[in-house]
Amino acid sequence: MMATNIRITRIVEETPSTKTFFLDTSLNYIPGQYVMVWIHGVDEIPMSLSYPNAITVQKVGDATSALFKLKTDDLIGIRGPLGNGFALKGKSILLIGGGVGTVPLAPLAEKAKNKNISVKTLIGAKTDRELLFVERFEKSGEVSIATDDGSRGYKGTVIEVVSKLDLEEFEGIYSCGPERMMSQVLDIAKNTGMTTMAQFSLHRYIKCGIGICGSCCIDPSGLRTCRDGPVFNGEQLMDSEFGKYMRDGSGRRIPF
Repeated sequence: MMATNIRITRIVEETPSTKTFFLDTSLNYIPGQYVMVWIHGVDEIPMSLSYPNAITVQKVGDATSALFKLKTDDLIGIRGPLGNGFALKGKSILLIGGGVGTVPLAPLAEKAKNKNISVKTLIGAKTDRELLFVERFEKSGEVSIATDDGSRGYKGTVIEVVSKLDLEEFEGIYSCGPERMMSQVLDIAKNTGMTTMAQFSLHRYIKCGIGICGSCCIDPSGLRTCRDGPVFNGEQLMDSEFGKYMRDGSGRRIPF
């Protein structure tokens, strides 16, 4: 699949470290799917879609730093949408997001509301300045916030908030964020018999995006994050590398 040049139409600074880049093309996608973004002359990296015509990006490395230097009317290359997305099930769902992991959950919350599904969202961040899309979640349902420094909502981790809930109230759990956080969500789901009803969006080192190179395979199943994911249910992730390590561009294990 060849990348298509797409023009940036608007840039919104969401937090001190995060920007949303609106594009001149809208994509037909399922929340949770991603696109490969080609920053000309630098690199091609996977990005979650935050709107049909936008990606929301946190500045974390060379490629995203180069992306942050672009301006309105500049061009980027886009391949996708790729992979699978979240599968909405049931009439009452729980969304659990941490940091920039809330990006694919915001359109999922909106889609669920449009289908008359009851949505409760738990959002975690280091500080209130790093919270993303709170108003979008509030328009879709009930929202609880946890910040490490207590600057907004509960002072502590989002997992501490999850542990206070009765998960039997929900028919589906959807999570994206730091993998340590998500692995704790999986542990809670396992203890309540909800592993098959929990879905997680994974971040892995993706090169090709079409399932050929194998750089994003998950041990020991060999499932490819780029094509079989990035969304997996809890049963698929049990007894895997999930929450333990991922691999870098050379294939070396990087512990979480």
